[in-house]
Amino acid sequence: MTLDDLRAFVAVCRAGSLSAVARELCCTQSAVSQHVKRLERETGVRLLERHPRGVAPTAAGRILRTAAADGIAGLDAALRHLDELVRGEAGAVRVTTGATTVRHFMAEAVVAFRERFPRVSLEFRTETSSRDCFDALASGAVDLAWITLGGPVGGIEQRPVVELPWVLAVRSDDPLAARSHIEAADLAGIRHIGLPGNSSSRAHLDTAFATLGVQVRCDTSVADWDTAILLAELGLGHAVVPALPGRGASAGAGPLRFLPIAGLPELPVGWAVRRWADLTPLARAFADTVGAMCAR
Repeated sequence: MTLDDLRAFVAVCRAGSLSAVARELCCTQSAVSQHVKRLERETGVRLLERHPRGVAPTAAGRILRTAAADGIAGLDAALRHLDELVRGEAGAVRVTTGATTVRHFMAEAVVAFRERFPRVSLEFRTETSSRDCFDALASGAVDLAWITLGGPVGGIEQRPVVELPWVLAVRSDDPLAARSHIEAADLAGIRHIGLPGNSSSRAHLDTAFATLGVQVRCDTSVADWDTAILLAELGLGHAVVPALPGRGASAGAGPLRFLPIAGLPELPVGWAVRRWADLTPLARAFADTVGAMCAR
């Protein structure tokens, strides 16, 4: 049983496919299968079972996957920590998040962090959902994930940083633009530009609508908040979005107004990691810098 065997097995459990892991590791599917078979010979149990759309761990496989994933993540963190000690204040911080997060939440923090640690590289990996961010964390591909916070996730620790109130983005020539704020009940009459159904912020908003008994018509869908705001500016509908840093309720000149929405619970966003205790000092410093900047 080797570390490469365990890495390949954990990757297969995550991807649900031998061929996908072979592509990821730049090897043959047979080579990936050999890693798994070697583990099965040494443990004496079957670790994977085939399904029409791939493979999944057996009960025994799930036990090994959990233990192996924890051990590999801890070992990788320790090796990176040792590398930082050897190289001084150098190394890399790997972050996964949505496409617009850096612009809205991290721009100042990136500058401040780079001034403090000029030899550290920042690596940003874009994902389309919190689930993908969790998978990146579980695989050890990243240190930190900036997400919309939701319910507990096994093997992941979440830490809130800021809670965002919701606003309605409307064109300045829209009848609603003359208002100082919007009640949640008023949203029933809008043409909502919605986020994808698999996004955490969309789920948060849909739950709030259901709780308040508000039914919103949605005939346009986008991948991120900035695109929703752009389409609202183009007159394709109304966008219910968080009051992002640098934006907010605005009565000034311009094509858009951002009207506060009364009655909607705020959207919590922040960090997710495998374990805070295992973060390297540089990753922890970056997370703290972002948190301090957001608090301002």
